[in-house]
Order: sequence, then C-alpha cells, then structure tokens
Amino acid sequence: MNNQPHITAIRSALVVGGGIGGMAAAIALATRGVKVELIDIDPEWRVYGAGISIIGPTLRAYRDLGMLEDIERDGAICAGSRIFLFNGMYLRDLDEPPVEAGLPATGGIMRPLLHKIMQRRVIAAGVDVRLAITVDALANRDHGVDVDFSDGSHGRYDLVIGADSIRSRVREIAFAHMAEPERTGQACWRVAMAKPPTLEKGEMFFGHRYTAGITRCGADRVYLWLLTPHEARETHFADDELYDAMKTRLADFGGNAGWIRDTMTRDDWVNYRPLEAKIQPRPWSDGRIVLLGDAVHATTPHLASGAGMAVESAIVLAEELGRAATAEDALLAYEERRFDRCRDIVETSIAIGAAQLASGPPEQIGAMIGGAMHRLAAPY
Repeated sequence: MNNQPHITAIRSALVVGGGIGGMAAAIALATRGVKVELIDIDPEWRVYGAGISIIGPTLRAYRDLGMLEDIERDGAICAGSRIFLFNGMYLRDLDEPPVEAGLPATGGIMRPLLHKIMQRRVIAAGVDVRLAITVDALANRDHGVDVDFSDGSHGRYDLVIGADSIRSRVREIAFAHMAEPERTGQACWRVAMAKPPTLEKGEMFFGHRYTAGITRCGADRVYLWLLTPHEARETHFADDELYDAMKTRLADFGGNAGWIRDTMTRDDWVNYRPLEAKIQPRPWSDGRIVLLGDAVHATTPHLASGAGMAVESAIVLAEELGRAATAEDALLAYEERRFDRCRDIVETSIAIGAAQLASGPPEQIGAMIGGAMHRLAAPY
C-alpha cells in the first residue's frame, strides 16, 4: 500500500471500530495520506477469540496491506489440509494451490496475535486512536459528516467508515433500510491449546452429525472448531459447563480431534457462539458515511473468509478513493466492486451450514466449498 498514490478525494476520515476491518481501513487510508482517527468502544482495545484460519485469498489481502511477513513470522503457514472421517481415518489431502505464484497456500494465527500486529501497524501509520468511545449521532452536511461522540465531544470528517462489527452502531444510526444479522441455526465451539504432536497441516473431520476442524496457529498452538446445531438456552454456558459440553460433543471423534478432547484442560480457552450472518441490502453508503466488514457483510466461518472479506473491502475502499474525482464516486465504485463478491461468500457460507444441518452428503458440501474457493481466488 505504501507505493500507492496519495488520496485526494478526502483529507480526513473517522473509522468506527478497531477490529480487523476497521484497522485495515485505517492502515490503508493513513498510508495514502489521509488523516485518520480510529475509535473503539473497548477501553482496552482487546480482541476475544481463539485462532483464525487464513486461506490463500486472505493471505493475498494481507500481503497487499503489507503484513504477510508478520503473519508468516507469528503464525503458521501450511501447504494445504488433510481430510479425515470423524473417527480419525485418513481420506485424502485437500489440494489448496496458492492463489498466486510465491504466495503461501494457507495458514493460521492466534487472533490476539493478529490483533496486536495490526495495532502496531495502525500506530506506526500515525492514526489517532481513541478508546472507550463510540458515535451517538451522524449528520451529512456540506461534503462532510458532523459527528457527536458518546463522551459529549464533537468532530467533523470528510468520511466516516462504520467497521464496528456485527452489532454496528453506525449501521443503526445511518442505515434504516438494513436489519440485524440473523441466526443460521448452527453454532461453533472452539478450544485453543497446545498442538497435537503429530499434526503438521490443518485437519478437517467429516461424516458425523457434527463437523470439526483443527487449524495450526503457530509453532506449537492450534485451535479446534466444532459446528453443531445451536442449542437455545435461557442462560449462557458457564465456563465449567463449556469444557464438559465440548468434550461430550467430541466423544465420537478420533485422530487429533480425539487427542485434543482427551488432552484439553479447564485452563484452555473454550468458547461457544451461535452463528449469525447477513449480506446487507444496498446502498452501503449514505452521503459520506459508508460500511465495511461485519457491519455490512457478516458471514459464518464455513469458508474461513470473514477476516479476508473485511481486509479486501478496506483495500478496495482506499483504492477507489485514490482514483475517483469525488468521495461520492469512490463510494459507489467501492460498492460495485464489493457487493456481488461479498454476497456470494455470505450466501454460500449460509448454504453450507444449512446442508450440514440437513446431514447433506459430504460430496455435496465439498463441492460447495470447492466452488467457492475457486471463486475466491479471482482478483478482488
């Protein structure tokens, strides 16, 4: 991004949300000469989660953001994945050729590590970061946006970017035609822990009413994910319940999934989350206010593409701002480039989950995943 020409369509931008999409947007704009302010509601600017799978298209986006070497250093780069029956019987290697020559095929990293890498890049780019704050009101006026903040302060910016997650405050304030993401009927269990001694590549386990996978996230760290039907409860799982419940749901699994079940301890991080997704209807911008990431294209983990879609959207937004005569033209061009690609990934991910809930044949589900991966490999 450092070699790209400076953006002249805007001079200042407010990024609401300090997650992957917001940080990517802040980096992409600040390195092209825009004065960027980033705000986040969390006073400690934390991230929760286990690991994150980084498939080839996502690695390409991070490379274009100038962060591939950081991920290679702190994460794990793998030459594909291995497919097993749920009982641990090996089936085949999954052919995952690099998206481009010289680009790793796939990888993973612990989410908190990725967050820290991006935080350092945000600070190094000169972005002004304010924490424990969000927006209360937004008003388009005279080719800019007047902003009222939750701490009583005010500001004015040439552009406001809502990258504030699946429960976007910016979307709530400025986009009345949009709605909250919807639950898909599935949930994802995750545990982060030490790497099984025999695991080198990512692994996936099929043939059971639950689907599981293991992602390498470093030299000696992995996370295991398990997709199950969502279990409606009056209260959230307590921490000790999560541990016991996940071990129970892994009871039939063998191989390294079984090793993780038998080796995990109550000190390992375990999480349960109902899955939600939605591709928001157009338009994605209102005047000088625009959305990206989970705020507008929230997806499920079936194609490991949520982070990649957010980083791609941030880069495309910066590219269009760099080539358009006006910010309004840039926002329209950004939406044209991103809508169909993001809709495809969101809708295909939801469809894969529905097929899993219906106990669809592995060949059908595999074909859906493979087709989407080929489409993802296309330039963004």
